[in-house]
Amino acid sequence: MNKLQAPAGTLLQERLKALTPARLKGMRRGVEKESLRVQPGGGLALTPHPAALGSALTHPSITTDFSESQIELVTGAHQSAQATLEELTQIHQFTYRVMEDLGDEMLWVSSMPCGLPTDETIPIARFGSSNVGRAKSVYRVGLSHRYGRRMQTISGIHYNWSLPKVSSEQYFALIRNFRRHAFLLLYLFGASPAVCSSFVAGRQHELQKLADQTMYMPHGTSLRMGRLGYQSDAQASLAVSYNSLEGYGASLQDALTRPYPAYEAVGIRNPGGDYNQLATTLLQIENEFYGTIRPKRVIFPGERPLHALRERGVEYIEVRLMDLDPFVPVGITAQTMRFLDVFLLHCLLTDSPPDTPEEIAALARNQHRTAARGREPGLLLERDGREVPLAEWGAGVIAECAPIAAVLDELHAGPTGGAQYSEALAAASTALREPDTLPSARVLAAMARDYDNSFIRFARAQSEKAKVILRSLPLAEAQHARFTELTRQSIAEQKQIEASDSMPFEVYRQQYVSASRLGIPGMPGMPGIPDEPDVAGRAALAI
Repeated sequence: MNKLQAPAGTLLQERLKALTPARLKGMRRGVEKESLRVQPGGGLALTPHPAALGSALTHPSITTDFSESQIELVTGAHQSAQATLEELTQIHQFTYRVMEDLGDEMLWVSSMPCGLPTDETIPIARFGSSNVGRAKSVYRVGLSHRYGRRMQTISGIHYNWSLPKVSSEQYFALIRNFRRHAFLLLYLFGASPAVCSSFVAGRQHELQKLADQTMYMPHGTSLRMGRLGYQSDAQASLAVSYNSLEGYGASLQDALTRPYPAYEAVGIRNPGGDYNQLATTLLQIENEFYGTIRPKRVIFPGERPLHALRERGVEYIEVRLMDLDPFVPVGITAQTMRFLDVFLLHCLLTDSPPDTPEEIAALARNQHRTAARGREPGLLLERDGREVPLAEWGAGVIAECAPIAAVLDELHAGPTGGAQYSEALAAASTALREPDTLPSARVLAAMARDYDNSFIRFARAQSEKAKVILRSLPLAEAQHARFTELTRQSIAEQKQIEASDSMPFEVYRQQYVSASRLGIPGMPGMPGIPDEPDVAGRAALAI
């Protein structure tokens, strides 16, 4: 370690020592995992969300994302990676038992979608007749007008993470460092180097043809997080700063209240009276802002997320760039979660200078470069105005994580010891040196070896393997009964919400998107929308 690096390493060690065992044991993590429901042949299932899985509006563990065909499975917050994985597995098991009773559909294990029908045929998620349910659907109709439905069928894993006694200022410092080093996660865990050509039909792209119906990037890691994924000209105009909650809030407020001509042309409603979108502003709501990481807070029913952040501060962060691992039945391993824990602590404990417009632009270029060409030998990224090799930068970050992993190993060691966090770090270090072992490389190798370079055939076979494994795992009768009861409760809860509505939807919509509900700093808290049912703590009721 050279003299310039030593002080930073010393500072990290000092901050790490200041973290008490109680605080470190208070670390929590949870997972939200999206998957398309597909037919045996690999085409998108056009059937409704299974009623036996409960209400997508109110179920705490099983809902839908953009499409009626896109299931989202949500764990609670857990004290360990293993506990998180166990709950995620149980939710998958129950979901598959329900799907087995209804037919032969399966969950697609790849982040990039299966064979897709025409854009307008992809079914938008429905959440019932209540105002909040209609608003959730209208928001998705707006997304379809703005970005197209195909883009919304991309799936991923969101990793929610918190540590006790971390201030909003400290969380934003973590976020700035995360964005600087996010290339490492794209490189290590990106698993979407190829895609079915139906996804890019009629679109401009930089992909190369690999085989009939398959496009790819030879050194790609995560097409999902590149120019092909969640991108838009409108959002490209946003240079959101993460230097403070105030600045972040002001950036979002501008995007949420600034009329955008292309969306004004779409209008709120079509000539037949159906809704096209919730608003004509650059962003309809906060969740439309695409980012690799978000500051988050559990919201009250009807409350705007930005208001919750301004009123009560950041509660946890949401990592949004993780691809589904198609070689793992539930999409992520406990070892990957442990690496994320160490990585996020590193982001928290190291110095985090303010970002600048120039750095924000450079980070976007680094993201696109890593997503499209991450495994290219000698690939250079931008850092502090100069170019550095990705492998060298990544190795430095991993090396700095070593003392963090050691502390967590000591904290969580059982009677016979254990080094699971250090093992996760060692695996990452090996992958950095041996790119052929990366998930993105393994996907292309398996496609070439066994499936004539067909993305659809590869992902379909992996999906079938995952289905067999998850269906064969035993699920305790008590767990099955618990999920069955959650199904019943969620359906009853949706009916209660629908019965309680009295406000016309247009009044509800106008009040919800009102700028006054965004919580201007210094103003008293805004009340919830009148006549809303009191469903305390129901984060699922967020639009």
